Amino acid sequence: KLAVLFGGQSSEYSVSLHSVASMLRNLNRDKYDLSLVGITKEGRFLEYTGDIDHIEHDTWNTPELTTPVAWVHGGYVRPESDEPAAVRALDTVFPVLHGKNGEDGTLQGLMEIMNIHCVGCDTLSSAMIMDKDITHIVLDAQGIPTAKYVCLKAGIPYSAEEILQVIPLPWIVKPCNAGSSYGVHKVDTLAEFDEAAKDAFHWDGRGKILVEECIPGFEIGCAVMGNLEPFAGDVDEIEIHGGFFDFAGKYEMKDSAIYCPARISPEKTEEARALAVAAYQAMGCSGFTRVDMFLQPDGVLVINELNTVPGMTATSRYPTMMEKAGLPFAKLLDDLIALSLEKEVGRC
Repeated sequence: KLAVLFGGQSSEYSVSLHSVASMLRNLNRDKYDLSLVGITKEGRFLEYTGDIDHIEHDTWNTPELTTPVAWVHGGYVRPESDEPAAVRALDTVFPVLHGKNGEDGTLQGLMEIMNIHCVGCDTLSSAMIMDKDITHIVLDAQGIPTAKYVCLKAGIPYSAEEILQVIPLPWIVKPCNAGSSYGVHKVDTLAEFDEAAKDAFHWDGRGKILVEECIPGFEIGCAVMGNLEPFAGDVDEIEIHGGFFDFAGKYEMKDSAIYCPARISPEKTEEARALAVAAYQAMGCSGFTRVDMFLQPDGVLVINELNTVPGMTATSRYPTMMEKAGLPFAKLLDDLIALSLEKEVGRC
């Protein structure tokens, strides 16, 4: 008994719709007693009974196709339905939700309280990874290389000149709690900083932003999955012609290209896979996560960030890296669902 969750209250609502549409088209649906639950931008949970196209085109939220649901122990009920309020029992949920209230541990915590298995990372690791400041703190404590950074908090005075004493320009300015490159800016001069910081604070929502050193080299990523014994898939490479891999680059491939496998040596690929697993374990991940890192000109690898609910379209980076490692998309989805059921009930 599987429920797939989509939509959500974050700025990445539209990304979720495209991810879940592609995922559902590749899911072995005959293996599951499937329910679909959409979450509106206002945070309402609605059981959805329409087709995939309506999800993809954001026309799913209509009275004819949806029924409000409320979560209870072991599943959900339909309190406004004419039918008896029987519990729709669930074994696990698959949250295809990006960003706030979906990827940040809040939804995972709800499932833990309701004693429902959940695909992916648990509450703690999801929350830590969503906050890039906390991710830095944990990885630094474990000796895993990350970029030099300064965390700025709303209400606490700071100046660009003070940051310059710690980190030389150029900088990457980003929200601590956002994804899909919303609010991320490359800052080359002090004159650009205030506007970049203002926009990053706008997208963060929790009053924290990072100012990171701009790492030379290029970005690579590695798909990792598993619970106690993680498996690293293939490694991909991002080629960009702008300052960083922004929203248009990620979802429209504007001025960017992705190569999988990455155009690096077999030895460096294995080093990247090992570092990805080390970061995965340091952050307490389970289920699946994409680990992004930089490969510098001197060959040194530096972790950029982790993504606990990466894009899940058939052409997204995570499924592509796993397919290159011998795990087709449909089998990947089956395995991720199976991994969720390995864990203690009520623990994502």
